[in-house]
Amino acid sequence: MGIFDTIRAVLGTSAETDATREADPEDLFGMSTAYLTMEADLGYDHCGEAALCFSGVDSTRFDDAVGNVEAILEAGEIDTGTGFHRHEDDHGYQWFVLEDDDPEDLVTSVHFAADQFIEEGFGSRLLAAVFGFENDEGPAYWIYSFRRGAYYPFAPRGTNDRNQRIEFKLQSVLDGELGLEDDESYWYPLWPDARGTHPWE
Repeated sequence: MGIFDTIRAVLGTSAETDATREADPEDLFGMSTAYLTMEADLGYDHCGEAALCFSGVDSTRFDDAVGNVEAILEAGEIDTGTGFHRHEDDHGYQWFVLEDDDPEDLVTSVHFAADQFIEEGFGSRLLAAVFGFENDEGPAYWIYSFRRGAYYPFAPRGTNDRNQRIEFKLQSVLDGELGLEDDESYWYPLWPDARGTHPWE
């Protein structure tokens, strides 16, 4: 299986039989309390950003759906000050990147965007929601896989190595608070393009 087949299998575009349970945007609200646990128990601050990754499709109806998601995020920017921009990475995946100093607003905005995709009939195009954290040891992320309907931790060291010690520590502390992926083969790394950057950059 090639690298892009692996991405599709883990994050959302392969056979339905790979899914353990149906993804539920309400799962994203678990991150609201996870932010507090990450800070109080693990010494992590949120990085002020979160992102929603999705795969595009060449259709006018999909373009309209993305436009409606943008309209929702624009309304949220007025209400909460949560900024956003759209980004396409080098692999052709699309991102809505959200910026806010309030982690509750980030969770709410990611949820609204994901829920709108589902309402528009494009829930199958959702790949992952990514929430970023940082401390003296470096960055760490919680990734919600829409394909698997579960969270998993990701702690990159540079652009091609990961700190599994930190990942297992995050797993042990947040187990029971988040719906975690128990099959570690599905803890797919979303590598940043350069050291010190986020996966969505």
